[in-house]
This record gives sequence, structure tokens and C-alpha cells, in this order.
Amino acid sequence: MRLSQRDKAIIRDINRFRVMDRDSIAELHFAGLKRPVNSANSVLKRLVTNGHIRRSTKFGAPYLYLSKETSLREDSAKIGHYLAILDVYKDILRHGTLDFFQVEPKYGSKGNVEPDMFCIFRKHGITGRTPFFIEVQNTFYSQKVMTQKLKRYEELYRSGLIAQEPWQPTDRPPIFPIVLIISGQRYAIDDSYPFRVIQAQSFTQFMQSLKPAKPKEEQRPKPKTASQLKYSEGIKINLGVK
Repeated sequence: MRLSQRDKAIIRDINRFRVMDRDSIAELHFAGLKRPVNSANSVLKRLVTNGHIRRSTKFGAPYLYLSKETSLREDSAKIGHYLAILDVYKDILRHGTLDFFQVEPKYGSKGNVEPDMFCIFRKHGITGRTPFFIEVQNTFYSQKVMTQKLKRYEELYRSGLIAQEPWQPTDRPPIFPIVLIISGQRYAIDDSYPFRVIQAQSFTQFMQSLKPAKPKEEQRPKPKTASQLKYSEGIKINLGVK
């Protein structure tokens, strides 16, 4: 059976993320339909039957769908990490569009920088684009491990490799992506790095932190009720205030 454009888009996403849950697939590819979950179930069943993707029932329903292009096991411990990356991706799309998005890109030789994702983000209503290296920490990382990660980013910065990337602007000096650490844990990170390092619990929280703080409204006394006025007058009398 010939694949539709939506079939191909679903397969591409599953290949990109390695694994996706049914509800995320319904949200990303069937949102405009009356019954997105039912439609997703029907299409995914067909894609599994025809051998385009794999299905995992190891975690119960709703099922997970895995890429045929990777050797990721149906019960792999890394599945939770890939699903966390997928959640961040969906969170980003709530705030803008992505001109580019890649999961676990590799820079340099083995042991060098391998962010969980690289993306070029364009906020709704804004023409400018912002590149990000994003680290998604859904498990505990020690301070030492995080410091080592950032040290590798610093080495990548000094190597000049990123300045040669095709997405770099041609009308101004090259830029190094913001390193965004998404984690429930707070790390001790100083401002000595030659690039921006930002910590947030989610991409939404990061976006909210960029909004200017609202000025506090002048606190005006609330009008007093008749009984309160009577009580105030009583106090004045008792204190001898005229």
C-alpha cells in the first residue's frame, strides 16, 4: 500500500526520536481531526503491520512505537530519555516554530559534545532565529558530570567548528548556540563560560523567564465598610486622636 504524506511524516518523526508514544503522535499528526486518537491508532496499526515501524507493548497501553532504523530494544532503559526529549520538542512548538531540529547530533570525535538536541528556534511573532544546544536531564547528574559536559562545550566553542556550520548568519559574526539545561535539579554554574548557559525546569519556564517583570501596582487602601469606619472612630477616641 502506498504511503501518504502523513504516513511518511510519522515514520520520519519516529526515526528521528527513536521512539514515540501514541498520544504524542496523535497530538503532532492528527490534531485537526475529530477523533485524533482513533485515527492515530488506525494508521499506526497499519504501519506496524506493513513493517514500517515497530510497536512496544512492554510499558502497557497506550503503546510505544519504535524506529526500524535503530537497534533500540522494546524495553530499553533509554526509552524514558528519548520520550523526555520528545516532550521538550512539543513544549518548544507551543512557543514558536523550528527552522531546524536534530536529536543527539555529534560534533567532533567520540567523547566530544553530543547534546540531546540542537535546534534553531523562531518565537511566534518574532523574525529573529535563536540556536540552542539543549540538555534534557530527566535523571540525576552529579555536579562533576555537568561540569565535564560544559567543559566539552567550551572546547567545542574554542575549536571554531560551530562557526563553520551552514546555518550561521552571513551578514554578521558567527554565533554559538545557547546551552539550555532542562532539569529539575539546579547546578552551580558560574558565568565564566564564553557562551550563555541557562537552566530551567522546562522550555516554557525558560520562555516565561524572558518576560519583563510586571511593575507592582500601587497599593491603594480598600474602602472601608460602615462597621470598619465605626471601629476606627472608636480607636481614635480611645487613643485621644482628634
